[in-house]
Amino acid sequence: MTDFTATRALFDLPEGLAYLDGNSLGPLARSVPDRVARAVREEWGRQLIRAWNDAGWMEMPDRLGDRIAPLIGAPAGTVTTGDTLSIKLHQALSAALTMTDRPVILSDTGNFPSDLYIADAVARQAGGELRTVAPEAVAAALSEEIGVLMLTEVDYRTGRLHDMVALTARAKSLGIATVWDLAHSAGALPVDVAGAGADFAVGCSYKYLNGGPGAPAFVYAAPDVAGRIDPSMPGWLGHAAPFAFEPGYRPARDVARFRVGTPPVLQMAALDAALDVWDVADIVDVRARSLDLSERLIAGVEAACPDLALASPRDGSARGSQVSFSHPEAYPIMQALIARGVIGDFRAPDILRFGLTPLYLGEAEIDTCIATLAEVMDRRLWDDPAYRQRQAVT
Repeated sequence: MTDFTATRALFDLPEGLAYLDGNSLGPLARSVPDRVARAVREEWGRQLIRAWNDAGWMEMPDRLGDRIAPLIGAPAGTVTTGDTLSIKLHQALSAALTMTDRPVILSDTGNFPSDLYIADAVARQAGGELRTVAPEAVAAALSEEIGVLMLTEVDYRTGRLHDMVALTARAKSLGIATVWDLAHSAGALPVDVAGAGADFAVGCSYKYLNGGPGAPAFVYAAPDVAGRIDPSMPGWLGHAAPFAFEPGYRPARDVARFRVGTPPVLQMAALDAALDVWDVADIVDVRARSLDLSERLIAGVEAACPDLALASPRDGSARGSQVSFSHPEAYPIMQALIARGVIGDFRAPDILRFGLTPLYLGEAEIDTCIATLAEVMDRRLWDDPAYRQRQAVT
């Protein structure tokens, strides 16, 4: 059983702050500064270029992939890290399209816009198209015309949770390759990409994995497909023998061929330290606790703030580790909350979004959020010109 008092102590959170935005950027783990400082002073500073061998820098992408693998239900050796989520998604989609002669990608209208931009470009470059349907219509839209199904498991606005097992099984029965974006799943709820039969999965590590701003992305490739895919972006470090300096590309073994550029060592050092919390936390416990906290938040907000409408599925099993409410004045409402020490975020056009991350959140923060939100709504504290001025990041 996970001791959440102990996991909370592993994070450096400002006093008096209710931080419900870990689904956008996880907080600083206390062990990160020392780990990064060691990478800077002792490894880079003292070992210099020797650190690629002596400090294990070159192996970091695959070693961190093996640390993330249990959180997404992947076997060792099937996940690697590096680059950005956009790059990894582009690689995965391009690889998936080589498995079919149908250059049509299906996704849903609730997907993250960046995912749709990439899918549209990849499909058009292959002479095909991207098709989108409402999230609840995905299963019915699967057909023998579709080549690739690309979905984000948890909707970034509402928290709606797709049924990965059922949709992947339906897709496979029609010869459709599958690519899952786990940006709002990894570290938030149990995921089983291998058990579901997914071909590819990608995700970021700066949300529920707490790797910090700019933390590297990860990519999973199923063992039965990884070894026969030539990535569309064949980087030097995805070569079977980078230091042979061969003029032609010869892909590395399995998922390692999805490595592209030089590993971001300092960012990976931060992620490495942040992942230590999973040595003492069980994702099943995290999920159960998250559902308890989300039910507490929903009940409290609905009782105290009748003008806010629940935008997330009411059934906990149908949503990820976030709760969203809608209101026409969502942006200034969220700014008023943030000014009072309750941090969530806003998603256009009208969503107030709160992340439930039990590793460092408990009932006290949920109750503070409810009470502060009630005060902001009851007294119309959001109706201030200062809160209406849009910032670059919302």
